[in-house]
Amino acid sequence: MLASLWAALLAPAFSAFGSPISWLELVAFVLAVWMVICNMRVNLLAWPLALLSSLMYFALFWDGKLYGEAGLQIVFAVLAVWGWWQWRFGRTRDGEALKVRRLGMQGLLKPALLTLAAWPLLGLFLDRATDSPLPYWDAFPTVVSLLGQWLLARKYVENWPTWIVVNLASVVLFGLKGYWLTVILYAGFIPMSVMGWRAWRRA
Repeated sequence: MLASLWAALLAPAFSAFGSPISWLELVAFVLAVWMVICNMRVNLLAWPLALLSSLMYFALFWDGKLYGEAGLQIVFAVLAVWGWWQWRFGRTRDGEALKVRRLGMQGLLKPALLTLAAWPLLGLFLDRATDSPLPYWDAFPTVVSLLGQWLLARKYVENWPTWIVVNLASVVLFGLKGYWLTVILYAGFIPMSVMGWRAWRRA
């Protein structure tokens, strides 16, 4: 039964640019767009949507041998639970409920440097330990996404420019793999991230 369900999810829903778009990718696409809209509005529903879309994208990317991105989706699923907890019960160092705020360049410097250092290390691991066809392209949005997820969960405005970088790299990565609906999704995330950045800066 599981095998037939898996086959149905991977069955083409339609084709785009000569590549089949599976039902799995289509549903994950819809959930991910809904999630970003909720993030822009600082709506708690964003986190269960993130959990569901991450699990679906894990299955899609694993099937496509993008192991860095697939592993990232499992981390995203765990972080979605943590992010929901942070938005619901999290506190600042002063004991206040989390609100939209800035981290600042000084506060961002150390996590950004750690992220850049992790990129070639993960790329080397994927190159040596897996059959990933694009290990370093796979690794870059993976590590930067972790930074973006942490910033988002703690309601730092800087999460939005971080996601812009992730989305630009992801457009190239998924285009190389022929995931055209996901390319459209991440290309659409770029202006949505700009809008979210503006909305959170006003907040």
